[in-house]
Amino acid sequence: MNKATIHESAWIDDGVEIGEQTKVWHFCHIQQEASIGKNCTIGQGVNIGSKVHISDRVKIQNHVSVFEGVILEEDVFVGPSAVFTNVHNPRSPFPADQYEKTIVHKGCSIGANSTIVCPREIGEWSMIGAGSVVTKDIMSHALVAGNPARQIGWVCKCGNKLNDHLQCPICQRVYIRKDTGLYEIEDEI
Repeated sequence: MNKATIHESAWIDDGVEIGEQTKVWHFCHIQQEASIGKNCTIGQGVNIGSKVHISDRVKIQNHVSVFEGVILEEDVFVGPSAVFTNVHNPRSPFPADQYEKTIVHKGCSIGANSTIVCPREIGEWSMIGAGSVVTKDIMSHALVAGNPARQIGWVCKCGNKLNDHLQCPICQRVYIRKDTGLYEIEDEI
């Protein structure tokens, strides 16, 4: 391992890659062939399944389960006790022979105790409220909450709710609407 900080109680399987300056806290299990980028924080009691890919600067809070088939892009935040599923029709006597994919795109924030039901695609800079159950794909910059999660607004990169003109009242960024969500106007020029 290379300058990563790994607590002595964490269990790291063979073939795991962990980037520089990443911190893995107490009682974590990172399973074979998982990869974790640079400058990540993996909180206490986190389980990361086999072949999971976690990009740079991801923060995973305590007691999160990230199962095989999940990809977390850069700057994702996952709140405490969130869960990702990876089998759409689980049956104990008929174990899955392959896992469904969920992609959480750059900058997304997932609230505490949320459940992401596979397969899903979660858009860039979207925000999922605490306790939500996500059963549909989420557009970029969408603010969703509830069970099942429904869109209740739009959020800026900085995390504040946008006004009716799709402008952030704090940082003044302005967005335009496209099929897959919102995009910052400066990004489009």
